[in-house]
Amino acid sequence: MNQTLEITKTSRKILSQFLENYTLEQLNKIPEGYSNNIIWNIGHIVVVQQMLVYKLSGLPMMISDEMVEKYRKGTKPEQDATQFDVNEIKSLLFETVNQTELDYNNKVFKNYSEYPTSTGFVLKTAVDALSFNYFHEALHIGILMSIRKFI
Repeated sequence: MNQTLEITKTSRKILSQFLENYTLEQLNKIPEGYSNNIIWNIGHIVVVQQMLVYKLSGLPMMISDEMVEKYRKGTKPEQDATQFDVNEIKSLLFETVNQTELDYNNKVFKNYSEYPTSTGFVLKTAVDALSFNYFHEALHIGILMSIRKFI
């Protein structure tokens, strides 16, 4: 499990570089042919990790309901993210993973509601969710690498 969390931390470092190296305007730009932007993808990553690991474990998430509504699966940017939004997402990138590591080590993940992902993989435990999560993050990092060519 430690390696899974380390991979997630590496993913989050890559994501934070997008937030540091692009302007607010660039983060919000939706290139032609795309349905979302850099900041939406990163917010989506934070939300999905919290939903897969915490919500399906019956535990409180570290994110607001408003954030879930903006970045959950099936959404797209309805308005530009503000600098406040970017700063919040940037801090949550690491806070959420650090808290997940603490909670895992403290054995708080006892229950889990089985969840079939859109890829067909069925998550049965929080450990499954953590493993699947870094696959999910890698998919979105690929999308971000594509988007950045057009901004």
